[in-house]
Amino acid sequence: MDADPRIDRTKPHSARVWNHLLGGTDNYPVDREAGDNLLRMFPDFAQVARLQREFLHRAVTYLVTKVGITQFLDIGAGLPTADNTHEVAQRLAPEARVVYVDNDPLVLLHARSLLTGTEQGRTDYIDADVREPDAILESAARTLDLSRPVGLVMLSIAGQVPDHDLAAGLVRRYIAALPSGSHLALSDGVNVNPALMEAVNAYNQRAAFPYTLRSPGQLAGYFEGLELVPPGVVSTPLWRPVPGPLPDKVNAVCGVGRKP
Repeated sequence: MDADPRIDRTKPHSARVWNHLLGGTDNYPVDREAGDNLLRMFPDFAQVARLQREFLHRAVTYLVTKVGITQFLDIGAGLPTADNTHEVAQRLAPEARVVYVDNDPLVLLHARSLLTGTEQGRTDYIDADVREPDAILESAARTLDLSRPVGLVMLSIAGQVPDHDLAAGLVRRYIAALPSGSHLALSDGVNVNPALMEAVNAYNQRAAFPYTLRSPGQLAGYFEGLELVPPGVVSTPLWRPVPGPLPDKVNAVCGVGRKP
């Protein structure tokens, strides 16, 4: 499945574990073991992953059809699955442009072969860490017009930065570089369930990069200075849901905010 010497198959990586939880096959035994252990300790973890993907679909659909945004910067893209950002956006607006960012070499390997866009649009990939905003923005500008509104997508990426102040500062740095009318779509897990916290702590003991759960208030703070799109920062399935039954509680929140 790979030939890149940077790919570490001895420790679980979040993108590959997430891929396993979503039913994908682009992962290794160590990732499946970590994912299965998460499910044993917190059986709803796969639901958290699935509902976040559904939020991505709804958020991108909203930004294209209701706001008219046709370019996206997706930081922490993860491994390609069904209905990736470019697929949703370009299905609605074939001219849409999408730039993905991730630093897992396996994601890079698959991005090169799978993340192809429409003839009218364009899809690109940046191999970089979220902590490198200047380099990411400079590279993204080769594909995106940063003088026009951009949809900034950050799903489960703020939790990859252990220091809360640093994570919040990074979000602000990206938003500051984008023009008025740009939107932030963000979602992350929250530290309100002891069983989930225990499961994540156990995962962090072996993971290549730990994941940090934060309070709903901390995550809402990432939208400071932005105009929240109703219904605001809410449990993941409650953001503009499609008709049908909804889970009672999900241990992740999300929101979309507009830069004035």
